[in-house]
Amino acid sequence: MRYLPRFVLKISGVVTVIAIWGLVVQVTDSPIIPGPWAVARAIHELAVKGLLFKYAVASLFRVTWGYLLAVTIGVPLGLMLGWYKRIGRAFNPTVQVLRPISPLAWIPLAILWLGVGDGSAVLIIFLGSFFPMVMTGMNAVRNVTPTHINAGRNFGLSAWRFMWSVLFPAVTPQIIAGMRLTFGIAWLVVVAAEMIAVNSGLGFLIVDARNAGNRYDLIVAGMVLIGTIGLLLDVAMRRLERLESIRWGYSTSAIDGER
Repeated sequence: MRYLPRFVLKISGVVTVIAIWGLVVQVTDSPIIPGPWAVARAIHELAVKGLLFKYAVASLFRVTWGYLLAVTIGVPLGLMLGWYKRIGRAFNPTVQVLRPISPLAWIPLAILWLGVGDGSAVLIIFLGSFFPMVMTGMNAVRNVTPTHINAGRNFGLSAWRFMWSVLFPAVTPQIIAGMRLTFGIAWLVVVAAEMIAVNSGLGFLIVDARNAGNRYDLIVAGMVLIGTIGLLLDVAMRRLERLESIRWGYSTSAIDGER
């Protein structure tokens, strides 16, 4: 019962925004601004045609592969660059040059290399997620306190035991927080990539609705679906974050902004 007020507060905010949206549409009477009911009908139309599930799954498939590849490669690489100072100094300039490049700038090359399809979209998502995860790993290692390091060495732990018992628990909070933020970036990138590099997915839905003429309801429906799925993904990542906090014994309240 103690969660009921918070839930009601969140729902009331959503209801208020939808009410203001509908009021603005009625007042302006603009043909290019669909109302909430029109968007709901468009979502129902997509569901009836089987496109809602198809496009959502296509987007989730691409973002999952691109994101997992980025985490699998980027985190160990970042930890290595952060732990081994000389290697970090050697490769850090290259990382810093490539990191600010927008993933969308890679779209022409991705299409030339892999063609129009899932491969190019996965590559773009990977590039958008890879460098944030590398930086997360590097910063996490650098923020490990000397106390942790000296304690592990004083106990005479082997290299593997030191990594597992000291270093990994110390960097886990930052790694998990970075994974959550990077997953949001991956979801943004997949939508943009689908507008150019593929012929399915929620990003493609928006472009296809625009090309259809006056299907503004489908455009906004695609935007609503993107936001809703993004919210659900963030909630899932937050649950994972809390489970890891229980396992490793740290708090996520500061990250979540909850009291």
